[in-house]
Amino acid sequence: MILRPYERTIFKRYLLPHRGEGFIFVAAAFSFIAVTLGVAALVIVMSVVNGVRAELFDKIVGLNGHAVVQGFGGRIDDWRDVLKEVRATPGVTEATPIIEQPLLTTFNGRVEGVAVRGMLVPDIRTVLKGDVKEGDVARLVDGSGEVALGGELARNLGAVVGSQITIINPAGRSTPFGTVPREISYRVGAIFELGVYDFDKTYIIMPMADAQLLLLTGDQIGLIKVETEDADKVGEILDPLAQKLAAKAVVSDWRSMNSSLFEALSVERVALFVILSLIILVAAFNIVSSLIMLVRAKTRDIAIIRTMGAPRDSVLRIFVAIGVAIGVGGTLVGLILGFTALYFRKGILNGIGYLSGQNLWDPSVRFLTELPSKPNPVEIGVVVVMTIVFSFLATLYPALKAANTDPVQVLRYE
Repeated sequence: MILRPYERTIFKRYLLPHRGEGFIFVAAAFSFIAVTLGVAALVIVMSVVNGVRAELFDKIVGLNGHAVVQGFGGRIDDWRDVLKEVRATPGVTEATPIIEQPLLTTFNGRVEGVAVRGMLVPDIRTVLKGDVKEGDVARLVDGSGEVALGGELARNLGAVVGSQITIINPAGRSTPFGTVPREISYRVGAIFELGVYDFDKTYIIMPMADAQLLLLTGDQIGLIKVETEDADKVGEILDPLAQKLAAKAVVSDWRSMNSSLFEALSVERVALFVILSLIILVAAFNIVSSLIMLVRAKTRDIAIIRTMGAPRDSVLRIFVAIGVAIGVGGTLVGLILGFTALYFRKGILNGIGYLSGQNLWDPSVRFLTELPSKPNPVEIGVVVVMTIVFSFLATLYPALKAANTDPVQVLRYE
């Protein structure tokens, strides 16, 4: 908004009231603080929610893929032929054969329920690349007897790299005396942390041949993990494949496998945005009230300005500029405050936890091991525009009231 020189002078004079006008200044300051806190809260919360969703998606999809091809009865016999069909499907970027089953593991008298996952050696190195915290994933080769453990599972067992753990398959071989559980010892070759608590406390990854021997499946696998060019179009990409494999396997994408989780996150995201937007709406009402008080306090000054030749639109622009300046200033400071809080979020979280004596980010409850953040430029742009629009709308009534001041009525008895 372009102001004339004399309008800028009046604007500065009214925006920063002098002595004796402290009440008006306090009201304007509260409006500024309300806008700042509203913008900061929206930036922080929406960035954290987006970060949680993105982190969950990356971790879950990284381990389970965009979709899975699962055989009826949990087994695929001719999996090599199926694998070729999957890889030949347009839009599929990667297909990984997997065998997986829940079992038990023991170490030094401790017993934990685990999910044993068998994969081809090259796929293991790809999946765990960058997530290995101890040991070396290169040790995991067919017949080596070495496995990789999730970090939380290793801590629960008390196992370290080099420890000998025992994996128990209750569905062992049948004997004249009944079914004897199958127990095989493995050496811990690597410890990984995917960043998802439930995965890190559950998964044991081993070469495919070792997993088939442990599970007594022969040359069978349980499923094929599939990744596509576009996760949002996975249904369209894999629909032809699902029709081809209808007689031998089922194709399930990430939305159907984790629908409740991601739908809950989407609903929470919208709800939080609407609720926190009310803070900015309240800030807009504060701007209205502070401008109304300013107009009442300056009625005589406005009348004098009008008698000196200032048109109505000049008075209108001055008061609109004051309200918009509060909104824009609060928005800028709110953005700085929000991004600063996001940058130091771990320290802030730890500090609040220390003062309150509670663990505010328990991985066993929050699913992720760390508080993530992913600011969305589009959402932040919406917040900025919404705040400025609310601030502008809040100025209209008091600005019109000031512009319609009748100098004759105000100065009649002066």
